[in-house]
Amino acid sequence: MKLIANLLIAASLASAAMISFAEGAPAPAAKPDLAKGEASFGAVCAACHGPDGNSVIPVNPKLAQQHPEYLIKQLQEFKAGKRANAIMAGMSAPLTDADMKNIAYWVGAKKAAAGASKEKELVLLGERIYRGGIADRQIPACAGCHSPNGAGIPAQYPRLSGQHADYAVAQLTAFRDGVRLNSTQMTQVAAKLNDREIKAVADYISGLH
Repeated sequence: MKLIANLLIAASLASAAMISFAEGAPAPAAKPDLAKGEASFGAVCAACHGPDGNSVIPVNPKLAQQHPEYLIKQLQEFKAGKRANAIMAGMSAPLTDADMKNIAYWVGAKKAAAGASKEKELVLLGERIYRGGIADRQIPACAGCHSPNGAGIPAQYPRLSGQHADYAVAQLTAFRDGVRLNSTQMTQVAAKLNDREIKAVADYISGLH
């Protein structure tokens, strides 16, 4: 009798758990479909960002090896208008959350092409700011969030290593001038940088690896 009672209790608990799951417990997150991501990237993104996410157009960012979570956030904010860009607003508008996830995880798995610094007279200044900040103006080191080698921190801070200098200059300037408003931290940091410092940091980032 005791065995039968224990079996009945176990069956009751299992039934209750199944009901609870059916009534609102979150289902496991779907895995990204990389085949669909590759197809969507080729149709929507490749013309500007390169077939493997390594843009050869200096004003368009390299997306290869970028953290997928960061890319998803940017696509969502382009679509919602939180990050202003007329071209990207149009490109992101028809994308579903699943599309964004598939694209982000596919291109994030591609290897980023190395970049190179070009302005030798500015590289040392850029390195000093990136690694040590500017203490007397309370400008923090970029490396604190984006890591010493520019790899960033997944889901929080983007990879910068090898990014086009032209693109980095444009984004830092947009943060400083209040054009790009989707990162309070970056707005506060960029607000303290002058044009020469922005150019120096961007050029250093381009050759960082």
